Amino acid sequence: MAFGAVREALRENMTQRGELGAAVAVIAGGRAVVDLWCGWADEARSRPWRRDTLVNVFSVGKAVTALCSLMLVSRGLLDLDEPVCARWREFAAAGKDEVTVGQVLSHQAGLAAIGRELPEGALYDWRAVTGALAEQEPWWTPGSGHGYHVHTFGFLVGELVRRAGGVPIGEFLSSELAGPLDAEVSFGLAPAHRPRRAEYVFDPAVGSRLSPRVSESSGELAGGEEVAPRAGVDARLRERAYLNPPGATGLGTVNTPAWQDAELPSANLHADARSIARIYDALLHETQAIVDRDVLRRATLEASAGDDLVLGRPSRFGLGFQLTMPERPLGPNEGSFGHFGAGGSVGFADPQARVAFAYVMNRGGAQWQDPRNRALIDAAYRALGEAC
Repeated sequence: MAFGAVREALRENMTQRGELGAAVAVIAGGRAVVDLWCGWADEARSRPWRRDTLVNVFSVGKAVTALCSLMLVSRGLLDLDEPVCARWREFAAAGKDEVTVGQVLSHQAGLAAIGRELPEGALYDWRAVTGALAEQEPWWTPGSGHGYHVHTFGFLVGELVRRAGGVPIGEFLSSELAGPLDAEVSFGLAPAHRPRRAEYVFDPAVGSRLSPRVSESSGELAGGEEVAPRAGVDARLRERAYLNPPGATGLGTVNTPAWQDAELPSANLHADARSIARIYDALLHETQAIVDRDVLRRATLEASAGDDLVLGRPSRFGLGFQLTMPERPLGPNEGSFGHFGAGGSVGFADPQARVAFAYVMNRGGAQWQDPRNRALIDAAYRALGEAC
């Protein structure tokens, strides 16, 4: 069996790479060729990971968030080149009247952080966070550079979806994307589904620190690794991007009812691997049913690349999607697009190979280049080569 290599890589993740529980799915040419899961859904190892286990996948949700906005663009309800303030009047404050929807989606808007300290609990107050973003002065001239909008991305794009689509982004996701595709994905998680939820466990070497700091190696998650930002990175911007509002990283909050009750599009998408792969496969094989082909083509072209003003290392984005890059490849082919999540989760589409891939897990740390997802991706492509 060609795809036995993926099974073996998943087994090695368990035995050699510290996996707790995980699932991986691969759809090739529109056919599901891998749907595997293993391990435990909790740190106590009392609940096995099952076929229907759901888990928080952090920034994997940014691409899903972006896709909701791109669906509105396809329907003529939003325009990538229009100013954000055309839909969100208050956003024009502090010199943001010319910031476009496309600049928000490509992390060029200069709103990677909220400067003023938000209080405990603000994370779960949508109006408080979006109001603070409307007031915020850009950290750099919009369009002059890019920086990963770690937590603000979901609030910015989610508010655009709410205003242009007429409903909260979680409702839009459920009715317009998850439902039609029979994909089990949601921002937050309804109480009825929580018994199937995997407990998310941060790596002990990271999560046990008393004072979370931004991990330079990660670029995804604050988790205790205290490192100085590289030269040229605004330390205050970087700190605020990760740690404001309090609790946004998920440390100490990800397993709480408050987190699961909220809609945090940058951080609390709950899903299984097959559903994430299903969404990316639909973009490859049922494109027009989801989003206009020309809109998707533009969204998956490079919009911003090079030195990231928040991460202090290179990054590469389309419109809401991370694009493959040598330091962090989404498979071996140019043109692949998707998004990584904190701790190692990832979902992506490879138009050249006609492959959709997803990996989710519940034990993560601050790893930018995670050996677990890389092993699975490499095994999947080896298997595809053997199957041809």
